[in-house]
Amino acid sequence: MYSIEIKAESSLTPELAAQLIELSQQIPELDHPLTNDVLDQRLQGKTCLILVAYVEGELAGFKLGYEQEEAIFYSWLGGVASDFRRLGLAQSLLEYQETWARRQGYNHIQVNTLNRFPAMLNLLISNQYLITELTADPKSLVDHKLYLCKSI
Repeated sequence: MYSIEIKAESSLTPELAAQLIELSQQIPELDHPLTNDVLDQRLQGKTCLILVAYVEGELAGFKLGYEQEEAIFYSWLGGVASDFRRLGLAQSLLEYQETWARRQGYNHIQVNTLNRFPAMLNLLISNQYLITELTADPKSLVDHKLYLCKSI
């Protein structure tokens, strides 16, 4: 059994940004690794939750989200490094985020994904997220964008 720890932060520090940028480079699904500018644009000045997962003290995964509207929390981005998959980290991060959001008074969590990420889609559906909208990509079925929401 591995030692798994999830740390939660409510603001982005330079050290935390560096960790997230480093980790994003280990997640093959992320076409564009995170940058300081992207992190600042999405998280600075907003009520946010930054979750970082460690396995045996090693950086392994993250989940980022922020307030979209008064009662809606947006789960923006997350991932688990290839070396740490199949340990239940994505599920643990999702559960932590849901519990935190509920305790903060949010009623819904919204998330977007693409058809090309079936593992993420399966995780969301198995956790009672419902598809609320679809934006079709006329060039590729795998790039259809799915919008999901869960009442918490």
